[in-house]
Amino acid sequence: MTNEELVAEARAAAVNAYAPFSRFRVGAVAVAADGTRYSGANVENSAYGSGICAEGSAISRAVSAGVRKIDTLAVACIDADEPGYPCGNCRQLMVEFDVDRVVIDAPDGPRQHTLEELIPHRFKLS
Repeated sequence: MTNEELVAEARAAAVNAYAPFSRFRVGAVAVAADGTRYSGANVENSAYGSGICAEGSAISRAVSAGVRKIDTLAVACIDADEPGYPCGNCRQLMVEFDVDRVVIDAPDGPRQHTLEELIPHRFKLS
């Protein structure tokens, strides 16, 4: 699957976001080693810390299906004029599931990164 196709799928997931407070809809797609894709969207809550980011939503769906290694994570923010990079918590979650490649939607086309680029000197137990 190309980066463009992954971003399109993440953008489609963002349409289902629940973002009544920020109006910032985000979608993500986690791709397992076997190619199975798990989409997610951000879900806000009036108790702000209780919300979940799209990246966490997609990874949680994959983990709930038994996946323990995410090859690729694609992220798209459909209400932004610039790339929407994952927050620090999501980056650390990506470390936990050893994401190899992160694809970010951007106005000039998808941007591909390694996890090392997004979170150098990261904390990992194993």
